[in-house]
Amino acid sequence: MKKLNYLKPLFNFFFIGLIITTLSRIILFFVFKDRVTLIEDYWRIFTIGLRFDLIMLSYLAFLPAVLISLLPDSVLKYFNGFLNIYFILFLFLFFFMELSTLNFINEYDTRPNRLFLDYLIYPKEVLGTLVKSYLPSMIVTIILVIVALFFAFKFGKKLFYTVAASYKTKLIVFPVLVFLLFFGARSSLTTLRPINASNAIFSSDQMTNSLGLNSLYTVAFAAYSLKNEGNTDKYGTMDEFEAYNRVKKYMDVTEFIDEEIPFLHIQKPDSIAKKYNVVIFLQESLGAEFVGCLGGLPLTPEFDKLSKEGLLFTKLYSSGTRSIRGIESVVTGFLPNPAESVVKLSNSQQGFFTLAEAFGKQNYDTSFIYGGLSNFDNMASFFNGNGFNNIIDETDLDGDGNKYAFKGVWGYSDEDLAVKANEYFTSLGDKPFFSLMFSTSNHKPYEFPDGRIELYDKKKNTVNNAMKYADYSIGKFFELAKKEAYFKNTIFVVIADHNTRTFGKALVPIHKFHIPALIIAPNIKNGMTYDKMASQIDIPSTVLALSGITTQSPMPGRNLMTLPENTKGRTIMMFNETYAFKVANDVIIINPNAEPLQFKVEKDSIFTPVTLDNELAKDALAHIVASKNLYEKRKFKMK
Repeated sequence: MKKLNYLKPLFNFFFIGLIITTLSRIILFFVFKDRVTLIEDYWRIFTIGLRFDLIMLSYLAFLPAVLISLLPDSVLKYFNGFLNIYFILFLFLFFFMELSTLNFINEYDTRPNRLFLDYLIYPKEVLGTLVKSYLPSMIVTIILVIVALFFAFKFGKKLFYTVAASYKTKLIVFPVLVFLLFFGARSSLTTLRPINASNAIFSSDQMTNSLGLNSLYTVAFAAYSLKNEGNTDKYGTMDEFEAYNRVKKYMDVTEFIDEEIPFLHIQKPDSIAKKYNVVIFLQESLGAEFVGCLGGLPLTPEFDKLSKEGLLFTKLYSSGTRSIRGIESVVTGFLPNPAESVVKLSNSQQGFFTLAEAFGKQNYDTSFIYGGLSNFDNMASFFNGNGFNNIIDETDLDGDGNKYAFKGVWGYSDEDLAVKANEYFTSLGDKPFFSLMFSTSNHKPYEFPDGRIELYDKKKNTVNNAMKYADYSIGKFFELAKKEAYFKNTIFVVIADHNTRTFGKALVPIHKFHIPALIIAPNIKNGMTYDKMASQIDIPSTVLALSGITTQSPMPGRNLMTLPENTKGRTIMMFNETYAFKVANDVIIINPNAEPLQFKVEKDSIFTPVTLDNELAKDALAHIVASKNLYEKRKFKMK
């Protein structure tokens, strides 16, 4: 064994790396024990975890293994410093990512993933949120990192410097070492593809499955997957035109006007009495579980009162778990793409259909009004290139002086947004307008002005209190609007972008996608409800039909006002990389590089596995393929 002492740096790297990841997994297991142990073979998180830890360590060990094995000792001694830094760097990344994991799971119900990378480019908002919401854990993390780095550099030379060895021995051992690292990195010699994250799926609980991974792997895999942005082949393949035809089965349109733009049709108004203004008030993270009139907590007295003045959608589901996915659905009606929301993708920054474009062609003023910075999540770029003539954000409110109530980490409060929007709409006089308002207050660290609401929780900055304040601001906006001339000629849509935290035991926690939506309009009777299951992408098609304009539309969503009674409800949901296509009580779930699964669903949370309906599975895949082709070939537009 002494002949193998030169491999000591590699052995130490693997040993310390496994200690970090295994200890973290044990801690996470005990933190979430009540949930994890509901899975019969929950112990597999440790065997799967060991497998994925070895995969990551094997990949990272390959370069040092080559240097240690092939360089003569006389040359290798000059690389000892590099090897020391290399091993310490990646062990530090393992350690830091595992320290970040508990808070991330508490927030997003999964290990760090693409979201972790996305938020790195918004340091102001992220740091503000961390300081105000996770300060104790940040302090602990900083202390542990400093201690770890101290010991790493103190003992690094002892652990990671090489020792002299016979060059002949190195050359003899090298093929065996390469084979072991190759086997460790692929974790299989019997399949053409290396093992990937989908191989960690062993239960119907997505969070439990993620514990079988390590966080450096999940973030590295997310970064690697960026190169495949828009590539949906990992979900399955299908002929482009078959996909379009399958999607058309779920639309309420029978006449299409251009073969080159598959879903393009003429959207005629339900009533031709007049043209109406349209205001969409998009609510940050307002899940149905917080809405009183939908059976949730008693946090929305204003919304509950308003629900009696229009059409309430009682079974509407969001398309995803992030604001840009909600924006995509509500403003464009685009089929959710497993890669990323079109708000951030390059091909959709110009010439991509939005409601703003449709109304703009009718000589409407079109605006986006936001209390925060509109460059967040690329919103300003997308809106500016796709029909929004006016973008009003935090910088504009800054320029108005000190007349507003409150400014926090994410921008001005929702009541300030309401005041600014009402002033803007009033200033337009008789000019028709379309506007998207987007709230910010219901977002960690849940900041809002004092004295507005009776607190639901004793501690002020909680999600329940922020929900109640967001509701207060909805009420204030309508209080202001009802005093203005534009009110009687405007369609108002109050809808959530997604729930505050989307988590649960199922592969896709459908109950966490349930969101409120309300339409108040001159051509809508008071106290109406729409009780059939519907998707967020159906709302823009419905609003367009109510607005009184005749226009082209490539949207595949349904006009829910005229949908035949016998039509089955349909909704589409993206949960991280998991795709769910639900028709009535059947849901098809597709994960990358995995066979589709089918369940009967009761009460949005009770999943019963059933035999796969191949036609329904093809319909689900068709929506993915259609989304990809529409985006890549720029076929989601008006003529």
